[in-house]
Amino acid sequence: MKIRELIEATKAEVNNTNINLESEVTISTDTRTIKEGDFYLPLKGASFDGEKFISQAIEKGAAGAFCTEEHDINVLLLKVPNTLTAYLQLANYRRNKMNPTVVAITGSSGKTTTKELVASVLSEKFKTFKTPLNHNNEIGFCQTIFEAPDDTEVMVLEMGMRGLGEIELLSKYAEPDITIISNVGTAHIGRLGSRENIAKAKCEIVKHQRGNLFIAHDDELIRKTVDFNGEKIFYSLKDVEILEKSAQYSKFIYQDYEYELNVGGDYNIENALSAINTGIKLGLTKEQIHAGLKKYKPIEKRWEAVGVTINGKNIDVINDSYNANPESMRVFVDTIFELYKDYTLVLGDMGELGENEIKYHRELGEYINNKANLNKNAKIISIGTLSKNITDEITNCEAHHFNTIEEGVNYIKNNITPPNTLFLKASRSMKFENIISGLEN
Repeated sequence: MKIRELIEATKAEVNNTNINLESEVTISTDTRTIKEGDFYLPLKGASFDGEKFISQAIEKGAAGAFCTEEHDINVLLLKVPNTLTAYLQLANYRRNKMNPTVVAITGSSGKTTTKELVASVLSEKFKTFKTPLNHNNEIGFCQTIFEAPDDTEVMVLEMGMRGLGEIELLSKYAEPDITIISNVGTAHIGRLGSRENIAKAKCEIVKHQRGNLFIAHDDELIRKTVDFNGEKIFYSLKDVEILEKSAQYSKFIYQDYEYELNVGGDYNIENALSAINTGIKLGLTKEQIHAGLKKYKPIEKRWEAVGVTINGKNIDVINDSYNANPESMRVFVDTIFELYKDYTLVLGDMGELGENEIKYHRELGEYINNKANLNKNAKIISIGTLSKNITDEITNCEAHHFNTIEEGVNYIKNNITPPNTLFLKASRSMKFENIISGLEN
């Protein structure tokens, strides 16, 4: 961006009028990677203050810096009330300068998969850029905007939240053209107190929407909560005729057209309906949408298929341990009991469930116990603290609890043999990827 644009976007106070306003600079928020000619934007948090490193940034060749306080430094300083707000303002400025179609996505679960599916589909027609990895907060949003190529035609943004007001803030600076809510569940209920508050927080996504399309899972709570006057499309599995499905494949008919996914699970079919509807509204042919869905591949720790060798024998592992809440756990269990015959579920603690966390874990155990009537040969392993409440409720099939990953790994090594498939599901904080590395070692 040009120096002039930095000032225009943030309404900053300028300490030096003898500057070339047309000079172009790149924004950097990290003095460890800053390069000569970059413009330093120091961020602040509970345990760090980037403004203390302005001198270091200048020593490394920064052309200037944003600040919130006076500094006795002979370099261009742009003073603003809040540097994170300035970062968001700059991102919004570039978003509008590039002027892509912005698709914003949120949900209690499935938002990352939905983002990947939507981006895969829209890439069949448009130059598409998507939120990388889990950059779904304010800083990640800004990074995404600045990493996008200048010729981006569609930007697919994932929006996460931990409380009320956070998605509204992202929506304000993203100004989405199309918004999507994959679902409203109980993730973060420990912070928000009720599913109604979660729905309220998710539905903030439309508050600064400038486009005319809202797509969401057909949930009565979403219908009741969302305040949007544009076109609303609600989808669910009831709208689909499933033709074929296995652990790594799905074929289904939606609106009289046949689609395929190289991934199993009814919930992945539902996530794909967001991508299909977005593609249709943006003018893709159904053939293009089909091709985009077929190219989708699960990303790390989301139904990720890996193989490990235990005692000289190969074992298939499905790692879905990026996140977990009661709803995603249930659909995970449903998929496995429906599609597999010989399997071991390794389940960990579900985080951020508040004062009813024990109750939610027990209810999941009861749910699995009822499912076990379909396959009494299933094996259930729980690892962690809260997850003990899952296996304590299971009597209809083999169930074991371990306090640590190491204990669980040792049991698996000594008791699980092919053709048994191992499924991993837990909140990210459990670090279940260590199960795979433990088995490999």
